[in-house]
Amino acid sequence: MEMKRNYDNKVIWITGASSGIGAELARQFEQAGARLVLSARNVNGLNELKAKLMHPTKHLVLPLDLAKPDTFIGLVSTVIDEMGGIDVLVNNGGVSQRANARDTAIEVDREIMEVNYFGPMALTKAALPALKKSCGQLIVISSVAGKFGFHLRSAYSASKHALHGFFESLALEEKDSLCLTMVCPGKINTSISFNALNAKGEASQIIDPNHISGMSVEKCVRIILRAARREKSEVLMGGKEVLAVYIKRYFPAFFRALMRKQKPS
Repeated sequence: MEMKRNYDNKVIWITGASSGIGAELARQFEQAGARLVLSARNVNGLNELKAKLMHPTKHLVLPLDLAKPDTFIGLVSTVIDEMGGIDVLVNNGGVSQRANARDTAIEVDREIMEVNYFGPMALTKAALPALKKSCGQLIVISSVAGKFGFHLRSAYSASKHALHGFFESLALEEKDSLCLTMVCPGKINTSISFNALNAKGEASQIIDPNHISGMSVEKCVRIILRAARREKSEVLMGGKEVLAVYIKRYFPAFFRALMRKQKPS
């Protein structure tokens, strides 16, 4: 009989929890009985989410900026003091991109890498002793862009590729006390494109039609939770863009020709 993780009364820390996939993860993990630590920069969004949950007093709002790793040790201590430990860390927080590589200021490339890669890496290192103590779980929200590059996503794709390299290595090193699920969403109906950074580092404020017509965030998170319960090492979800992962793997020349024909979006 297949073993499945039980999240009842487990402490689950979710970054990027104020909206999108992070907020829906909070809702569905709570339905599974978890106690939540809700983190993001948007404190108002976190408080609104907490107030709408079924048992708000069980959960902790903990503001966090992924670009400020010097605060992470203190935040981990707060979680342990307030919640008693950490069973699951969901590295979901991040920022997307909509700009050509040639036009993007190097400072913007660095900002995207700081938020999407160095932040999750540093937070995980800070939380690692607590996670190992509970034989915990890491759930890392990557992207299909972590599997291949695409127009207007150079730094974003690079940051997601980096997540795979770091966390897959960490999972091997800590295999006796930690399990990892890498999550690779494609087009999901969230506001990620609206908040994506342009070449100057400003929010694009443009809604990608492909995201509007993409998979619902509720379905996306159901898939994530099912994979996490089963301790799958990796899970992909989305539409036809997910097929591109397999096309690249088995038909690389065809994949390159296919990508060159795609319109930037």
